[in-house]
Amino acid sequence: MSVLRKDFLWGGATAANQFEGAWDVDGKGPSVPDMCTNGSHTSPKWVTTAIRPDRLYPSHEAIDFYHHYEEDIALFAEMGFKCFRMSINWTRIFPTGMEEEPNEKGLAFYDRVFDCCKKHGIEPLVTISHYELPYALVERYNGWAGREVIDCFVRYCKVLFERYKDKVKYWLTFNEINSGTMPMGDFLCTGIIRGYEGPVTQSDNKDQTRFQALHHMFVASATVVKYAHEHYPQFQMGNMICFITSYAYTCNPDDVLKNQAQMRRMNWYCSDVQVRGEYPSYAKRLWEENGVELKMEPGDLELLKEGTVDFYTFSYYMSNCTSADPNAAQSAGNIAGGAKNPYLPASDWGWQIDPKGLRYTLNEIYDRYRIPLMVVENGLGARDEIEPDGTINDDYRIDYLRQHIEQMIEAVKDGVDLMGYTPWGCIDLVSASTGEMAKRYGFIYVEKYDDGTGTLARRKKKSFDWYKKVIATNGDDLA
Repeated sequence: MSVLRKDFLWGGATAANQFEGAWDVDGKGPSVPDMCTNGSHTSPKWVTTAIRPDRLYPSHEAIDFYHHYEEDIALFAEMGFKCFRMSINWTRIFPTGMEEEPNEKGLAFYDRVFDCCKKHGIEPLVTISHYELPYALVERYNGWAGREVIDCFVRYCKVLFERYKDKVKYWLTFNEINSGTMPMGDFLCTGIIRGYEGPVTQSDNKDQTRFQALHHMFVASATVVKYAHEHYPQFQMGNMICFITSYAYTCNPDDVLKNQAQMRRMNWYCSDVQVRGEYPSYAKRLWEENGVELKMEPGDLELLKEGTVDFYTFSYYMSNCTSADPNAAQSAGNIAGGAKNPYLPASDWGWQIDPKGLRYTLNEIYDRYRIPLMVVENGLGARDEIEPDGTINDDYRIDYLRQHIEQMIEAVKDGVDLMGYTPWGCIDLVSASTGEMAKRYGFIYVEKYDDGTGTLARRKKKSFDWYKKVIATNGDDLA
């Protein structure tokens, strides 16, 4: 008898800017990712203020889901997906973000995608803004630093809700909104990069700009959640957090307190606002110590209270340690690194692999908020090789996912209300952090390479059939 609920939402996750391609087709405008070059594990991708003919921009073609969506969704259905987490490219609907009327060709594309999902019995889980702010809003308002972007976002959401009200039930407002507390989030999340050209790992923004931009995003999210609850009661509205679990490196109280502060800033600050509807108790000191004075409009705090989410979703790839010792050995990570945990192995990209950390994290989140949870990103980025016989034996990915699903099941036994699981990059796509194809996550291999070449042919990896069996048994058979 399966521990997981009967209607558990098994599936996979993607982002429009990382796999759709067709960056300037059918009226689409440029978004921030369209201005980002390729990079690698050792050389960061760049953002440029104009498209340069001598640089490669991976999102421009990506894996061309735009022209392969029927084939790809059929493959997801073959695996048995109940749910497909995808995002909508804001600039397909409003090319600059500032138009009064939407682009019909963009809307029609997502109609076709949702209809294809329905044909295969797959429930869409739609991220409204997944790391792809219209670049025109960066140029005009410095991204979310400008309060004017709230109205642009609300207009965009109202169009989506009315157009797809009979096709989409589950919505997430912003992807990994808490990355906005970190320098890399300036590029990925908040778009506070007006006039900047250079590596996406660097930023000279102050926390004042970051936290002001996040306030505008909180108000925007709460506004559309409240609107959805009032006009579309069938919708379920969620948030999405990049959860970077961290442990105190030692039992030294200095490490413990530093880790608590890290967890609050990185993991709890944004979701406390979106789930509880108010800034947390520690916010005032956090602002004071980082030179932040938020500008709020009358009614903002009331809106935050009225626009809380129905369910909580998050990504989980790895964990870090926090040390007060500046000489502690460091590890790499998703958005943020930390002190190296001597008890954990690491991926090819230096991310530490910590399945039990997922159980711990699920328990911590559920104890705090007591609303349904969903793991909407998890997976192993690795260099997959095609064997001479055409197979791709990604046993390392199967092992990673198996161990995390086992711990997910343990968390459900602990009492966590878990809705579903959508591993990241269920089909190979462009890496958000490095802009490369070599860092592959998918159950489906796409013949596309870091130099931009490739036939775009799809082929199943060994993990494809394994995941199909996991879904068919609702997690009972993980062998």
